Amino acid sequence: MIEFFEDIHEGSTLELGRYTFRKDDIIRFAEKYDPQPFHLSEEGAAKTHFGRLCASGWHTASVFMKLFVAKLKAMQEEAREAGASFAKIGPSPGFEDLKWIKPVFVGDTLTYTRIVTGKTESRSRPEWGLVHSDMLAHNQDGVLVFSFKATVFVERLRARSD
Repeated sequence: MIEFFEDIHEGSTLELGRYTFRKDDIIRFAEKYDPQPFHLSEEGAAKTHFGRLCASGWHTASVFMKLFVAKLKAMQEEAREAGASFAKIGPSPGFEDLKWIKPVFVGDTLTYTRIVTGKTESRSRPEWGLVHSDMLAHNQDGVLVFSFKATVFVERLRARSD
């Protein structure tokens, strides 16, 4: 269930899902959006500092968004089926500190998670609160490879009861 602002606690963790980066997907993404040699072919990558084909950082970020949206939809559906109410998720006023920490190679499986780091009541929109989170991706060896700090508007319960 998607919690209302008041029910969200600092430190809470949500696993968003896993994704395995396949050679064809890495190349297809790179051809469309990030055509650098280390994303386009094994041969091209071998001539770079990476030494082998790796996913674009934008690819890892796009997978995050796909899994995040899918997780929210699944949680909404679960709440709907249970007859429970759930909070609306609003837009994000932005993110910061995007880091591609380690390369993501063919066959790597990333696990994406959200960890709540804080909350702020919105002064301009009292029916909403801002939830601050660390968005992380670890590879199959538990190594952090991708992160950013996100902020998103979450509906306040008070808005429902007023």
